[in-house]
Amino acid sequence: MSVILSASVVRVRDGLPLSASTDYEQNTGMQECRKYFKMLSRKLAQLPDRCTLKTGHYNINFISSLGVSYMMLCSENYPNVLAFSFLDELQKEFITTYNMMKTNTAVRPYCFIEFDNFIQRTKQRYNNPRSLSTKINLSDMQVEINLRPPYQIPMCELGPANGVTSAFSVDYKGAGKISSAHQRLEPATLSGIVAFILSLLCGALNLIRGFHAIESLLQSDGEDFNYIIAFFLGTAACLYQCYLLVYYTGWRNVKSFLTFGLICLCNMYLYELRNLWQLFFHVTVGAFVTLQIWLRQAQGKAPDYDV
Repeated sequence: MSVILSASVVRVRDGLPLSASTDYEQNTGMQECRKYFKMLSRKLAQLPDRCTLKTGHYNINFISSLGVSYMMLCSENYPNVLAFSFLDELQKEFITTYNMMKTNTAVRPYCFIEFDNFIQRTKQRYNNPRSLSTKINLSDMQVEINLRPPYQIPMCELGPANGVTSAFSVDYKGAGKISSAHQRLEPATLSGIVAFILSLLCGALNLIRGFHAIESLLQSDGEDFNYIIAFFLGTAACLYQCYLLVYYTGWRNVKSFLTFGLICLCNMYLYELRNLWQLFFHVTVGAFVTLQIWLRQAQGKAPDYDV
């Protein structure tokens, strides 16, 4: 039978459950899926805002917005468009009912348990699609899903449930690459923002000097072509530092150190074209950005709430 079985509202930052539906069915499959709810709640900050996890005869779908995630468990043949339309209704009602300050400052699990009443009513409507009167919304949702399909979470990305490998788990050599692609960094600090702007400024200065060097080369043969290469390499290094400052990648700290080394080498080669203050500015900014990259680490694991 194609039905919605369970739903919950979870804070993305730390996986704190804010509300959940009352589940009366407690078979083995449901208990297994509750483990996956718990595991997903720890990784919400590292995952895209719309995802699906297939767990045998059941699917877990969720959407995240404004620091809150809306999760649901349904049978494997439940239509995707209905599943995400259901989650969208939960999201709109929750945002209307509770402001962000309340959700951000909540400290105990299920402090918005009264929202379960709305979850139950909405679940009953969506378990009887003939009673739905949202055909236009469903059409819009279908178009949105076609344009931006939900990310399919591989079981291996979650890891073993309670230390025991699940029966649904499969071997996947690229698991580390997938999880790192969605890893999120800690919130940017004021010094990090300043470092980003200064790195962009250095990149722009190198780019402008590079184009001037090209003009000089075209007008006379006296200009060294290697200077042009050094200017554009400096630009690329500054832009790549900005990328490392904003996004998480594998070997991020090593890449930042090598990029800083490239900036130093380019400025050493351009010694004749720049005064000491200009060289000091470019090298100092490169070192400052490298430090900010090292300081801005990936977000830590969320607390282990009993979801």
